[in-house]
Amino acid sequence: MMEKINPVSDNAKVVLSLIQAINEEDFDAAQRLANDNMTFEGVLGKREGAAAYFDDMRKMKLKYDVQKVFADQEDVCLFYDLTMSGKNVFGCAWYHLDGGKVSSLKVIFDPRPFL
Repeated sequence: MMEKINPVSDNAKVVLSLIQAINEEDFDAAQRLANDNMTFEGVLGKREGAAAYFDDMRKMKLKYDVQKVFADQEDVCLFYDLTMSGKNVFGCAWYHLDGGKVSSLKVIFDPRPFL
């Protein structure tokens, strides 16, 4: 019997693998899970291209503690606790995937503790 492909769970696995790679500071592995032309939109700015986004990730050394995952076809949403510079905030991220790789990311969180 042939195993059915479930794009919802497969896309969630891609996003969770990306988060794990960021947490482990394996940014090359994380970047391989994103399309080169990935876009990022967050409370502190925008980035065009995976290289620019992951350059920022290398500097910020964020750590994610994922609390909940929601997936709907090519879209994956995470609720997480985010740690940066010893400070923690709750956040939400919306990942869109094309061809099994992240093509866009939008995040929301209260940036005041980091400013």
